[in-house]
Amino acid sequence: MQVMVYGGIVLFFGRPLLIPLSFAMLISFILYPICAWLEGKSLSRMTAILFSMSILMVFVLGIVFLLIQQFISFLSEWSIIKEKLIAAIEDSSTYLFNTFRINREQQNQLLKELVNQSGGDIISIIRQLISVYSLSLVLVILVPIYSVLILFYRTRLVKALYMLFPIESRIGIKKILAQTITAYYNFIKGMGIVYFVVGTLNSIGLLLIGVPHAILFGYIAAILTFVPYVGIIVGSLLPITMAWITYNSIWYPVGVITLFSFVQYLEANLIFPLAVSNRLKINALATLVAIILGGLIWGVAGMILFVPFLAIAKLITDNSPELKTWSTLLGTSD
Repeated sequence: MQVMVYGGIVLFFGRPLLIPLSFAMLISFILYPICAWLEGKSLSRMTAILFSMSILMVFVLGIVFLLIQQFISFLSEWSIIKEKLIAAIEDSSTYLFNTFRINREQQNQLLKELVNQSGGDIISIIRQLISVYSLSLVLVILVPIYSVLILFYRTRLVKALYMLFPIESRIGIKKILAQTITAYYNFIKGMGIVYFVVGTLNSIGLLLIGVPHAILFGYIAAILTFVPYVGIIVGSLLPITMAWITYNSIWYPVGVITLFSFVQYLEANLIFPLAVSNRLKINALATLVAIILGGLIWGVAGMILFVPFLAIAKLITDNSPELKTWSTLLGTSD
């Protein structure tokens, strides 16, 4: 119990160092098989590492480019959207006057009071967003550097890890390390499948409903699903608004809400367990607890990283007879 308490304290206060290191470890485990294969083809270690990292960065930048292209297409229609938005506001104002007898002056006063009351909250939200983007910028710079250095010094790091344990335990450590690399690889592959399937389902559904820029909205909402519950709400706000402005009917936003609710249900109960939890051999309850605990300690980064951390803990418990109880609690088989 004391180990868990002290470990939680270290994880919480060590976030600035541990979060980028953890992401870097995740990336280095994914790139290690490629680097090892390239080194077997007579490439130097640094050349193989830089080539593998370049492939990964080109892939990520390609996805970002496609999303930006969709977003630019969305902005090109802003004048039309603005006109429809103004018309929707006028209709809402007329409805308030006809139904509740609230004239324009009273509406403006209510809006002004609402803005004044929420001003402090908006400032607080802006500060949090600045903090998040600052952390993201730091991660973008540090994580690739850490990943390259971990891959370059991997032999030395593994040797130091072996030296921490007795000689008779080193075979087990080597086995756990090999299984950890496989677990991280399966985690990333599983999450990629989740994002692709959810994004495709979202996009197809939005296309059928008739929402403009369906692919952009569909895949943004899919990427945001890594934040449980909150992510899908944030990701659905823009297509809901777009559907309402485009068609001036409440049924289209209701259709978008129904679509996202259905896809979220499939993601939570079918897609994620099949694509991620089963690959890591962790049950859904343990996965959910890891996501919530990660969010409490490390925020959004914890929600992403604590699932593969749990997979490593599962591997350790599987290879330790004295920890079989924890292996049973975390596992998927009866």
